[in-house]
Amino acid sequence: MKQLRPLVIGLPILLAGCSTLSGFSWSSLSPFNWFSSAVTVKDSGVGDINAATPLEQQALDKALNGDYRLRNGMETHNGGIRSFYQAVKDNQVKLTVYGSSAGRVERVVVADKGVPTEWGVKIGDRFSSLYSKAFGACRKGTDEDQDGVVCAAPQSAHVSYVFSGSWHGPDSLMPADDTLKDWQISKIVWQADAGQ
Repeated sequence: MKQLRPLVIGLPILLAGCSTLSGFSWSSLSPFNWFSSAVTVKDSGVGDINAATPLEQQALDKALNGDYRLRNGMETHNGGIRSFYQAVKDNQVKLTVYGSSAGRVERVVVADKGVPTEWGVKIGDRFSSLYSKAFGACRKGTDEDQDGVVCAAPQSAHVSYVFSGSWHGPDSLMPADDTLKDWQISKIVWQADAGQ
């Protein structure tokens, strides 16, 4: 019993010290989170985010296991205004969740290297490891992805990969397959509406 006394006395001090750590999540101490699976991109969504998820902080925090600090905002897009939440970790935006006027999640953009797809694809994977050619699977990026190439995931109409790399050709043209082979995934995108 005497051996346990220092542990019992020291544990509250240790836990109190944890509260000063920046980015520490108390929810990670919950036994329910010890065995929870990491966030992944699936055909049905990202983590537990799907097309039925409300674009609300509490719902998103729960769907992402409390792994990120969330902040919200609005932006103009195609002549309208759309709402979004950014999921932040280590002072970097790791995911951006966009929603509709109906208040549901429409799109999730993943930039977190620690969030793979259920098929094992992750940020940094090379084009040549997934595709032999761009034709039929890829298109030139638009808007914020105008310098990249967007390719549909072979396993899902809801998931696409944004590839980035070095290219010195005209902006209107997509790089040749020989150039694309060394490009890497910079974002993984999930869309509620397939094929958008």
